[in-house]
Amino acid sequence: MSSASRRIAGGIAIAAVLGVAGTIAARTYTTGDVWHAPLRVCADPNNMPFSNDSEQGFENRIASLIAADLHVPLEYDWRPQRRGFIRNTLKEGDCDVVMGVPTSYDLVLPTTPYYQSTYVFVTRADRHLGIRSFDDPALRRLRVGIHMMGEDYENSPAATALMRRGLTARIVPFMIYGDYSTSSPPSDLITAVERDDVDVAVAWGPLAGYYAARSPVPLTITPVSPSIDTPFLPFVFPIAMGVRHGDTTRRAMLDTELVRHAADIRRILDEYGVPRAGETPR
Repeated sequence: MSSASRRIAGGIAIAAVLGVAGTIAARTYTTGDVWHAPLRVCADPNNMPFSNDSEQGFENRIASLIAADLHVPLEYDWRPQRRGFIRNTLKEGDCDVVMGVPTSYDLVLPTTPYYQSTYVFVTRADRHLGIRSFDDPALRRLRVGIHMMGEDYENSPAATALMRRGLTARIVPFMIYGDYSTSSPPSDLITAVERDDVDVAVAWGPLAGYYAARSPVPLTITPVSPSIDTPFLPFVFPIAMGVRHGDTTRRAMLDTELVRHAADIRRILDEYGVPRAGETPR
């Protein structure tokens, strides 16, 4: 998997997945420390549907579920998820857990994934565009909104797929950080579809699913197909929690909790409209 794909996969779930350099410091914990200490989570205070400082996001709900089962306090260190997030939080010991990281993200030790989602095409239902693939000829005449993280499109798999097909001119970029004084800046991409400012958006599934369900204009959400753009540009990513490298006891504890509460987590994800890929219906 390319580093660009790994970065964009977590760019909305956790903007820390932006190619931060450095090695995460290992720390040794005893079993008693891990099982009885507060669950300390570093999270973004303004990143719905994932998290906010009112604890309304689905990652907040999952963290609360685990803390309650362990009978320990849930504590947050609120930081905007920007470059250096992992280095300045998890590595510094300000938290012990980061929610919503791709399992391929090598700056953390990941747990077992607790969901797998996909990038999706978002269109207005009344347009009946039916976009399912980057090979759809209609994209040659449409305005395609995508998230970007810098002055170029290097770190966006959607941008890479479009540029491979000579469709750079069709790209309408939206900064993933956006205006942080507004609520959940990444949602501007979905709002642009509602307003017909773009014809189609390519967005990370959890963000798209949540805001599409709350849109005053009916929107259609369609998983990007195929799930891998050859030679190897994936659009489906398994998502885990991240702990410090070496913190294997805490990871084992979290893995146990994720298995124990798998059904509860699925219900939370359903409530927030998170599209899942490769999950057996239950």
